[in-house]
Amino acid sequence: MAKFLIVEARFYETINDQLLEGARTALEQAGHTHETITVPGALEIPGAIALAIESDRYDGFVAIGCVIRGETYHFEIVAGESARAIMALTMDGIAIGNGIITVETEKQAFARSDPYRKNKGGEAAQAAIAMLELQERFAD
Repeated sequence: MAKFLIVEARFYETINDQLLEGARTALEQAGHTHETITVPGALEIPGAIALAIESDRYDGFVAIGCVIRGETYHFEIVAGESARAIMALTMDGIAIGNGIITVETEKQAFARSDPYRKNKGGEAAQAAIAMLELQERFAD
């Protein structure tokens, strides 16, 4: 049994509720425990994970959030930089599942976050579990 930290950017509450439900269910069904912390936005997720890594209390991480395109270039920065920073952490051997969905519309966000449809929260948790299993396999 591993302990995961779910780090969520709670900007879109209903969408995040669905992403969290999917992630928590996937972790629990796999027999793992989890805690959840909330950060202001998607850009803060990698920083929170980096701080949590230092605590040595977690075996893996699940990033949860939603970025919906607006009228400005800000979408590109938030979507790209949060993904880049999470990828940098994974390249350091950290088991992370990236469940930050980036979409054009709220309708797309609801479809992707719904645990009974696309279940991107659950997929992110499953990815974190898979990466932790690989980490353990290569450590032997």
